[in-house]
Amino acid sequence: MPPYPKSEKSAAQIVAAATRVLAQKGYARTSLLDIAREAGMSKGALHYHFPTKESLVEKVLENALSTITDRTLSAWEQAASDPFQVDLFEAMRTAIRELWEVRRTRTDEVAVIADLLAQALYDPALRPRLAEYYRTAAEQVNERLLPNLARVGLRPKVAPEMLPRILVGLLDGLVMQHFVDDHAIDSGELVKAVEAMAGALFELAPPPPSA
Repeated sequence: MPPYPKSEKSAAQIVAAATRVLAQKGYARTSLLDIAREAGMSKGALHYHFPTKESLVEKVLENALSTITDRTLSAWEQAASDPFQVDLFEAMRTAIRELWEVRRTRTDEVAVIADLLAQALYDPALRPRLAEYYRTAAEQVNERLLPNLARVGLRPKVAPEMLPRILVGLLDGLVMQHFVDDHAIDSGELVKAVEAMAGALFELAPPPPSA
């Protein structure tokens, strides 16, 4: 039997409340009682939907990763929204800026992911979901970046599957620095730096053989 709409609404309310509390206090300092209070319900009512803290955090992480994945996809689509775009490099710069903004803006979802990434060092149960997030992010880069660069005659010097890992790892690492020192990284200079590094990772593809 499918869940009642009221039950689904209550579960969503709990997940939203848990996201807010985890973003504020972190996984280690958050209790189910804290989340129940934030959701405006009893601890028993929360247990009805999520018997353990781990089961609730799994749903919170799933929701947060989905939110960030959707925002990232939107950034790529925005950069490619003009079918008559002539300057593909400027489109890629736009995409990089947007990808940085997705991370730099400290939404509750971004804070939760950052906290749980650290927690995953000690909790193997968190790792599969986070690994899935990185795989999806890598697929987004491969699907949108590499074809556009090929259109202007560039090919990677390294294994193509490494490129999205480098880009995503760079941005995710830099955002941790931004969280502890929000004036350390200039967005414009970051885009220039990524572009300069890309110059070392790509080369002109040889012309196709003449018929």
